[in-house]
Amino acid sequence: MAPSPRELSRQLREETSEDLARRRWTLGLSFVGVGAGMIVGLYQTGILRRLPDLPSKYFDATRVDASTYAYKRMQTPDGLLMVASYAVTAILAGAGGRDRARENPALPIALAAKTVYDAGVALKLGKEEWDENGALCGYCQAATLASLASVALALPEAVKAVDHLLERSRDGELASVDHTLERDPGRRFAPERMIDEDGSHQPIAPRSRPHQAQPGGRPA
Repeated sequence: MAPSPRELSRQLREETSEDLARRRWTLGLSFVGVGAGMIVGLYQTGILRRLPDLPSKYFDATRVDASTYAYKRMQTPDGLLMVASYAVTAILAGAGGRDRARENPALPIALAAKTVYDAGVALKLGKEEWDENGALCGYCQAATLASLASVALALPEAVKAVDHLLERSRDGELASVDHTLERDPGRRFAPERMIDEDGSHQPIAPRSRPHQAQPGGRPA
């Protein structure tokens, strides 16, 4: 059962566990992506005039984030899209209680999938940055590193969630067998045979096939 709002507040703020620790790290790393997107977005919409960057010939955020590469998706500066995407990751990291892998396994599985997606997109965009500009955006690459770390942090809880789902599936199959035995307690069933209470096996007679008439009206 999912925790009540009061209990959820207590669990997320006060309790400690390995899963909660990893979720908190993932949440913080998501905010690295959000922060990077916010800074880039301020520049891309004219609020900032230039972007401070690393003192290296391989980094030039001012040029990279003003290039056509950064404006070719959804008629929107890509820094703003970064903010939205990493905000979703943060929500998935924060949603649910301490035992959400058991109570709501869809959440950790969704978080792991989203972090893999974030990392894949970040690596793809980094390649596009370099191919078009011969330089990288330091803010974007900071978000890429955060995404890669988030994948490693999210996977253990997702594995637990999958294990719980498999366990539920096995329990459901056993419950179905128990229900069948309750309806017919004197028999247990196995493929192509019946098993009596004393353990003896009785073959199940095959179904007879209807006779087919041969030419001349005689049955086969």
